[in-house]
Amino acid sequence: MENPNDRLYSKEHEWAKIDGNKVVIGISDHAQDALGDIVYVEMPKIGAELSQMKEFGVVESVKTVSTLYSPLSGKVIELNDGLSSSPQSINEDPYGKGWIITIELSNPSEKGSLLSSDAYEAFLKESK
Repeated sequence: MENPNDRLYSKEHEWAKIDGNKVVIGISDHAQDALGDIVYVEMPKIGAELSQMKEFGVVESVKTVSTLYSPLSGKVIELNDGLSSSPQSINEDPYGKGWIITIELSNPSEKGSLLSSDAYEAFLKESK
């Protein structure tokens, strides 16, 4: 699966789709593939203030537990409640139904530290 070019990526394998001051966040196809079958997602509460590259949750799979890092700073305004009953949505559709949270962006200048789709794919190739 290709990484959509309408979002930015962190080296921790989270993606951020920015629309104005709202940012939808999820994990990349590479991350979900490496994790294997996802069985649980721990998310922050609505209103939580997140800082860039600080922990905001956990994803558990049949293989391991992985920390989620916020690619940008902001306040949590929406959770993907469907993940509590269907965490496998992240495996099935990491860039669509498998989104995790939406934040209200607090520091737009942080976008410059994230990777474009092409840069993220180059990073993945270098990491192999």
